[in-house]
Amino acid sequence: MIKKVSRRIYSDYLMPSRLEEYERVIVEAKINGYEHYSIRDLVESLERNEMIPQKIFVHRHDIDTDVKTARMMFEIEKKHGIRSSSYFRLSTLDFELMKEIEEFGSEASYHFEEIATYAKRKHIKNATQVRKHFAAIQDDFLDNLKMIEEKLGSKIVTVASHGDFANRKLKIINHELLDDMSFRQRCGLKCECYDEYLMKNFDSRISDKPYPVYYAPESVFDAITQGKKHIYFLTHPKQWKTSAIDTTKESIARLAESVRW
Repeated sequence: MIKKVSRRIYSDYLMPSRLEEYERVIVEAKINGYEHYSIRDLVESLERNEMIPQKIFVHRHDIDTDVKTARMMFEIEKKHGIRSSSYFRLSTLDFELMKEIEEFGSEASYHFEEIATYAKRKHIKNATQVRKHFAAIQDDFLDNLKMIEEKLGSKIVTVASHGDFANRKLKIINHELLDDMSFRQRCGLKCECYDEYLMKNFDSRISDKPYPVYYAPESVFDAITQGKKHIYFLTHPKQWKTSAIDTTKESIARLAESVRW
């Protein structure tokens, strides 16, 4: 327990910046011949039945917290001329940054969590009961999506679900909301990031992890040097540069939500 707590404190508050390492990921991928895609790029290429390059590297950023670090990562990507996808929660929306991302040619979109939010707001702790309210939850999702599109000034075509502590307790994932294909059509969405038709295109799917693991299920550098053809790389800003303020705010907010729920 002591080791677990000390690792958490180091990961959240004491870990040195890993942004130079993030830049090395981009450089290594370019050196090894990977073409960089946003998720929207890939989805639209698949939709047009285009030939996918032999080696592609898809960047996905889930902006759960730490918007300042997200900007730093975006600046590194601009430096090297590569595209990515950044998914913002309602709590991390930054329309100035999102518009810059879109203007550059990358993708700024929505990291949604309406199922978890509704369950906490209505004090529902049973998955069966939550599903009975899907129509109302879909209305919430569509309202939020339209608000973001209006302020962003562009149509959103891909979204990514967020994993909240409430989802783990309920044993229900936020993207279940979009299993209803008629609802997707109403929203004008082409893809949710966990769709099987998208995921099956990758030889390697890697996510960043807290210290001391950093990557799972394998090192992104190993995947690149081993020549995995299509790599899907999911990152979260907090894993690359600590922010005591953002981390503390998020911890307090989660504790408050848990108590209220």
